[in-house]
Amino acid sequence: MNKEYSANKHTIVLIGHFGSGKSEIAINFALEAIKTQPTVLIDLDMVNPYFRSSDIENELKEQGIDIIKPNFAGTGIESLSLPADIYSVFIDSHEKVIFDVGGDMTGAIALGQYKRYFEMLDNLEVLFVINTKRALSATVEENIAQLQKIEAASRLKITGLVNNTNLSNESTAEILSEGYEIVKDVSKELGIPVKYTVGEPEVLDEFLKNYEHEKEYIGTPYPITRYMQRDWDRFIEKHSRKK
Repeated sequence: MNKEYSANKHTIVLIGHFGSGKSEIAINFALEAIKTQPTVLIDLDMVNPYFRSSDIENELKEQGIDIIKPNFAGTGIESLSLPADIYSVFIDSHEKVIFDVGGDMTGAIALGQYKRYFEMLDNLEVLFVINTKRALSATVEENIAQLQKIEAASRLKITGLVNNTNLSNESTAEILSEGYEIVKDVSKELGIPVKYTVGEPEVLDEFLKNYEHEKEYIGTPYPITRYMQRDWDRFIEKHSRKK
């Protein structure tokens, strides 16, 4: 590995269960990073046809973000084929590398084949994203079970938790607070720190008013723009044309 590139490279792997909001966070991270750093976003959601980060590929490329996605992604063809240029992100000059990993074991297993490359990185974060309002993520026990399955499949250790509890446009500070209590207990149980609490700006600000003295399980408050919600219309229109 090129040591000059390795020293400047920050790699973030976002992983979690279906509906946790990994893609949304990946997009926000990438759009923030591209302001100051060469950035690449790798979409490893190879099975789920909904809300993959590469669905807004053109918009991201317009901002200067490089995109790598599974072969045939977005064509309706289910394929486990991964492009060879994924290997290049471990050694090239991109300073910010963001992996958006599919919310099932297929994506985690695909990630596992790069284990020896991840081990060579100096600055790697593997973040488990939790939205307690999604299926199989509503309890401490369910989240721990999902996290451990993903760790085993990906062969990577989770280094941080992300509280992204939301109900899209119906999100409130109370909903984020409910997620906080579960994510806090997951953190305590596993000894994994909470790195981010994510929410739309108004929701996040209201939440923080009630938790000013409990920052240990909040991490960095991260205001987010939800780009993916518009894709429902795009997805319906796209598939209506195929009928």
